[in-house]
Amino acid sequence: MGKELAVLRLLLTNHRVPRLSKWLLAAALAYAVSPIDLIPDFIPVLGQADDVLIVAGLCWLAYRLIPREVISACRRETGLAP
Repeated sequence: MGKELAVLRLLLTNHRVPRLSKWLLAAALAYAVSPIDLIPDFIPVLGQADDVLIVAGLCWLAYRLIPREVISACRRETGLAP
């Protein structure tokens, strides 16, 4: 998990990553740590499910917009890819 966060940090600072992808990744990180949720966490299952779906969806969309060679280079730099 820590190395994947390092990849996200590298992607956010990489000049070859589109600006929209940086905004989406930043929004995903902000939503993940924010105490404000669309569905409160005290509601069983749905409270946690919205966090997972929104964060995963934003990351998925951001990764789709980033060139594969940039993602691969960042993963190699952190040791996640051979």
